[in-house]
Amino acid sequence: MNLWIREMKAHRKSLILWCIGVIAMVGASMSKYAGLSMSDSGASMNELMADMPKSLQAMMGVGTFDLSKASGYYGAIFVYLLLMATIHAAMLGANILSKEERDKTAEFLLVKPISRSRVLTFKLIAGLTQLVIVNIVMLGSSILFVNPYAHGESVNHDMILLMIGMFLLQLLFLGIGLAIAAVSRHPKRAVSIATGILLITFILSIGIDISGKIDGLKYLTPFKYFDAKHVMYGGGLDAIFIGLTMLILAGSLIMTYVGYNRRDLHV
Repeated sequence: MNLWIREMKAHRKSLILWCIGVIAMVGASMSKYAGLSMSDSGASMNELMADMPKSLQAMMGVGTFDLSKASGYYGAIFVYLLLMATIHAAMLGANILSKEERDKTAEFLLVKPISRSRVLTFKLIAGLTQLVIVNIVMLGSSILFVNPYAHGESVNHDMILLMIGMFLLQLLFLGIGLAIAAVSRHPKRAVSIATGILLITFILSIGIDISGKIDGLKYLTPFKYFDAKHVMYGGGLDAIFIGLTMLILAGSLIMTYVGYNRRDLHV
């Protein structure tokens, strides 16, 4: 428990900044929705977006959403909220382990009467706690800023489903970040490698939308597992992608525990 408190204190400032960033992102996005008066000129805006090149539609996250509705606009911006949350998760997973070697505090932990596995478990719980906080802040700010523009439209159910999908991807990238930090011989590079993998999979998801002919590659990018348009208009979360997420997460955690216990730490 003391180690959990230590980790929470160590990441307190960054967690607060990420939460502020989440609130600002959602608030600014919805204020832009109000400023452009999309709720009143949605038909013309939908036509404008439809005339855009498909590549631009994919990059902007529009094309299949009804921008005349608050839920459609939120679905269009959700990919960027998801990117923000997963970057935090990947960086957290990589940093929560690598920082001990980077900051030369690994020896402080190793001399304690506590096993590496127990150290790792408390770090994992601390990381999970921070993901929950970010996810709750994201959901709360979404409900707070989207509902005033919903005009009677029921949006909370869709947002809750999207947040569940987001949380699963947060867990996945936390696990990937942990695994990279646990097996890497260069802990300073763990964060950059984890975020690099994330950005490659994100770019791949955009490429799938642009091409329209490589849909089979969606299993290779987590950003297609809980795509907003499929969650909102396709009946919710796909059990296949939930299972695949859990499988990748389990593999990452196994790699983390095995790698961290076997690797010589730089003290």
